[in-house]
Amino acid sequence: MKIALLSRNSKLYSTRRLVEVARERGHEIQVIDVLRAYMSIASHKPSIHYKGEDLHGFDAVIPRIGASVTFYGAAVLRQFEMMGVYPLNESVAITRSRDKLRSLQLLARRGIGLPLTGFANKPDDIKDMIKMVGGAPLVVKLLEGTQGIGVVLAETQKAAESVIEAFMGLKANILVQEYIKEAKGADIRCFVIGGKVVAAMQRQAAAGEFRSNLHRGGTASLIRITPEERSTAVRAAKIMGLSVAGVDLLRSNHGPVVMEVNSSPGLEGIEAATGKDIAGQIIHYIETNAKQGKTKTKGHG
Repeated sequence: MKIALLSRNSKLYSTRRLVEVARERGHEIQVIDVLRAYMSIASHKPSIHYKGEDLHGFDAVIPRIGASVTFYGAAVLRQFEMMGVYPLNESVAITRSRDKLRSLQLLARRGIGLPLTGFANKPDDIKDMIKMVGGAPLVVKLLEGTQGIGVVLAETQKAAESVIEAFMGLKANILVQEYIKEAKGADIRCFVIGGKVVAAMQRQAAAGEFRSNLHRGGTASLIRITPEERSTAVRAAKIMGLSVAGVDLLRSNHGPVVMEVNSSPGLEGIEAATGKDIAGQIIHYIETNAKQGKTKTKGHG
């Protein structure tokens, strides 16, 4: 097979592993920096050019699109879909999962457990909004933040009011969420491929930190998840429409709650913590499922 891998950095662990495994299994794979690709949007013959060459003849495309380039990356991926190339994750599913508010609303509508969440533009009563999510301590999140950036724990009512007012003064879109104290700074990353949890790890926040992101000094270890956690992760990925996803859960007193569904989950932490060949499972999934023109959306949406 001929596979396109959309990644801005060919040296990243996840990109290197996917390239290595694809080549070991006899496939041709090309890493494409999405921002360097440009498109001819024509109804009769849509095309993508890259460094002066016309990209064609691909059987599948693996999108590893960073949050900062979602808009343009999704446009390039949509162009591949219009050309009949099989996407590992579809453009519509990626943009859906990247919109934190939309994704939470979709999950809530389907009965998935979530932390109590508030969203407002200019609340007339910040105190009422804080009360709505159960009061302090609470977490304030920038809608556009990734990897724990723009996430603040407000431990008191006064701190919560100040932080919300400050973000609103900057005209930032924010979510206000209840703080799940019983999780003790730990979350669970479930790696879902094709409707199955193939690996799971627990990420523990560093001392004095409540964000468990590995980029922030968190540590990862193997964990056994419950049937309810497994089913929640699988359902969350399916609601987003993602074939491959990292679903982040917290263990709360009222069962598992979903924090986020990630459409480009990193491979390094999960492979190291579990010893599993996740890159190999992703390529195997493409081998089994890739068919010319097989997209639910055909580039629409």
